[in-house]
Amino acid sequence: VDRFAFSVLWEVTPEAEIVHVEFKKSIIHSIAALTYQQAQGMIDQPDDENEIQAGAVKRLASLARKFRARRISAGALTLASPEVKFVLDSESLNPTDVQAYQLFEANALVEEFMLLANVTVGKKILRHYPTLSVLRRHPAPNRGMFDSLISKAKSKGFDINIEDSKHLADSLDAAVIDDDPYFNKLLRILSTRCMSPAQYFCSGEYKPTDWHHYGLAAPVYTHFTSPIRRYADVCVHRLLAAAIGVDPLPLHLSSKSYLHDLAANMNRRHRAAQLAGRASVQLHTLIVFSEDKKEEDAYVLDVDTNESAEPSFTVIVPRYGIEGRVRLSHSTIDEKDVKRDAGKHSISYKDICISVFDRVRVRISVNVLQETQKELVLELIHEKNKTNSPKRKVIANHESVQTKNQNVKRRKEK
Repeated sequence: VDRFAFSVLWEVTPEAEIVHVEFKKSIIHSIAALTYQQAQGMIDQPDDENEIQAGAVKRLASLARKFRARRISAGALTLASPEVKFVLDSESLNPTDVQAYQLFEANALVEEFMLLANVTVGKKILRHYPTLSVLRRHPAPNRGMFDSLISKAKSKGFDINIEDSKHLADSLDAAVIDDDPYFNKLLRILSTRCMSPAQYFCSGEYKPTDWHHYGLAAPVYTHFTSPIRRYADVCVHRLLAAAIGVDPLPLHLSSKSYLHDLAANMNRRHRAAQLAGRASVQLHTLIVFSEDKKEEDAYVLDVDTNESAEPSFTVIVPRYGIEGRVRLSHSTIDEKDVKRDAGKHSISYKDICISVFDRVRVRISVNVLQETQKELVLELIHEKNKTNSPKRKVIANHESVQTKNQNVKRRKEK
């Protein structure tokens, strides 16, 4: 299949050293469309000179590993956030199951070349339009935002150094508990939430020292690779086309005041899209768990140790990528029995103690508050001992979602 494209062409050595780069309006002849699972199968299979496609994918994977290692050594962060995918009924398109999105090395392969393209294009348009380039910056986070993370890690015996992105990355790499492999991912999830949001901006409005992308440890970065779903990429395509002389620069992109308003609007829309996505996940999750109850392992992300607050803590369920706040039920727990320890990030009542990063077992269900309002409920199941003691339960209320119609209408993105 032949497809029109805007291509970045690199000449590289086997050690991933870039020798030359070109930018072309092109036509590519596609010989295969692969899922990430199929690409991963090619990466994992033994070398075979007769497998042309697999050989190409394996060479790309080899280069991607070297590009990635170089980025990380420069201070790029490897963070995490819970992502989910829904299994849809083939007829009604209603969700029937929710799963944590599984990542493969093939995902990292694609990501690495997309990042390289974005950085390369950012540098190119900046050379030609030093005051008119649409770039993306990621400010260094406020150090105070890390106080809670540092304290939580310290409760498990780990020190988090936030002097710069390189020290933070090294600290996260070192924070490993051998018999609890999910602990490190929990730290990376919490680290992600300490970050300042990335922003689109016009290069003429900031000093070069403020163009830096903290998370990627890149002095210049932009969005070029996804014009079908981001307007910023469309603008960058137009800037790049003008930079290589194949199209004139649109008049509106030569105005700094226009670019200022454009970047502000793209930042607002990006934030709105994030909130809409989260609301969609909440709604789909309610539909999935409306059918039956499920029991799964969960991890404690945060414990409320404020003496004046309701006894509670927050958990994440890795199997489904969902979170819920657990409120200790007043019907079964006397307030005077509750003890909080801010230093250890723990809460205890009677002979039960729950600390941050603990693994617990929860039952997930949906509670119907009104005809048009439901809430996700987590019942934390804790046995006093494993012999004859009865199970204790406390209730976790996820944010309720109102809907007049339980059927979710899906529209294809245009």
